[in-house]
Amino acid sequence: MSEPLSAEEAVARFGFYTGLTCGDSMEPMLRQGRDRVCIERRTGRLRRYEVPLYRRPSGQLVLHRIVQVLPEGYVTCGDNRRCRERGVTDAMIVGVLTGFYRGKRYVDCRRSRGYRCYVFFWWRCRWLRLPFLLGRDVLNRLKRRFPLRSLR
Repeated sequence: MSEPLSAEEAVARFGFYTGLTCGDSMEPMLRQGRDRVCIERRTGRLRRYEVPLYRRPSGQLVLHRIVQVLPEGYVTCGDNRRCRERGVTDAMIVGVLTGFYRGKRYVDCRRSRGYRCYVFFWWRCRWLRLPFLLGRDVLNRLKRRFPLRSLR
């Protein structure tokens, strides 16, 4: 029995990849381990708000939204993150998100009016979410630093 292909190998060999997500950085759009993503080989330069799958220098595969297009690369950020990642180059990009399955319903990232509305409002109202995300991150750091002891 052969080993399953990685996302990178599947896109290089067949031009597309479909699989489950791992991680919460793209929530609420993509739910960890529940939503299936459809990644296709990219053609040309990507645009703002597209979602590339790219490999970091550490080897980790990441699916984040482009928030700024620069001449030398891209600035990306997960929908559920505060920090932006700079230095993403075309050479690092494996493919681009073209759609996803939310349960049995398919959402086409190129044609869905609902998806376009989500992206527009989610990023235009980012300043409303930032205090919540900051507070959540501070609480998580405090929990790790001072773990609660059992009450027994």
